[in-house]
Amino acid sequence: MTCTLCPRQCAVSRHDQQHMGFCQTTQTATVTRAAPHMWEEPCISGTNGSGAVFFAGCNLGCIYCQNAQISRNGQVGQAVTPQELRQIFLQLKDQGVHNINLVTPTHLSHVIGQALATPIGLPVVYNCGGYESICALRSLEGKIQIYLPDLKYVDPDLAKAYSSAPDYPTHAKQAILEMYRQVGNCQFDQQGLLQKGVLIRHMILPGHTKNTLAVIDWVANTFPKDGVLFSLMSQYTPMPAVAGHKPLGRKVTQREFEKCRDALFDSGIENGFIQEPTSANSCFIPPFDLTNEP
Repeated sequence: MTCTLCPRQCAVSRHDQQHMGFCQTTQTATVTRAAPHMWEEPCISGTNGSGAVFFAGCNLGCIYCQNAQISRNGQVGQAVTPQELRQIFLQLKDQGVHNINLVTPTHLSHVIGQALATPIGLPVVYNCGGYESICALRSLEGKIQIYLPDLKYVDPDLAKAYSSAPDYPTHAKQAILEMYRQVGNCQFDQQGLLQKGVLIRHMILPGHTKNTLAVIDWVANTFPKDGVLFSLMSQYTPMPAVAGHKPLGRKVTQREFEKCRDALFDSGIENGFIQEPTSANSCFIPPFDLTNEP
């Protein structure tokens, strides 16, 4: 296939034995972990966990990535066919998870679409970095019930410096609007578990609270007050790749966190989550060992 699945439009020919394009993946999906996952927002994880399927490769390549072990190498893990991927979904369903959680799926939407050709009887979560193609998203319409995108930047200079994607703000905003068009306002079951809707995540970056405040403003001014969920994350943990980097070489300060938290409280956004700074710990990064255990 000639790949145009994301805004980078690499147009490389992806063959099973060749790792091509920015994401360095083949035409086949590679799974690095599939297991119940308890560390998503409460309305996603619930009591039984979210059925998280982590894919190798990524179309962003953020310099501070906490999952660089798998995001920078599309060969880490087990290659699966669409049929085998669907079996993974069904096995997770049998374990009692609340949903199927596709982690970093952007560059594999063609495989995912085939695996979801018929419903699996659980909500499917599209857990992505936000750098999405409208055409790829529309190809999944009706197959995804919950969109869980990042909105990392509204500052193109930051997007260029940290993710080599100066057009990220434009594409991410358009993508989130398309996601909302597809699934509409959030819907919950009687246990408070999200069944349909958009949950926008944003991680505070050290030294860049202005970017966070601008993200909050955009969400507040774009959607109805109860239309989407917003998750303010303070889990940023410096990885070895940014050691000594200013300011990415340190954690978010308490003052930075409080500034962003207070801005969210004042924004008018009514529904969402705030992650405390104690979450900034590498122990929350799962082992990518092909396990099917929590």
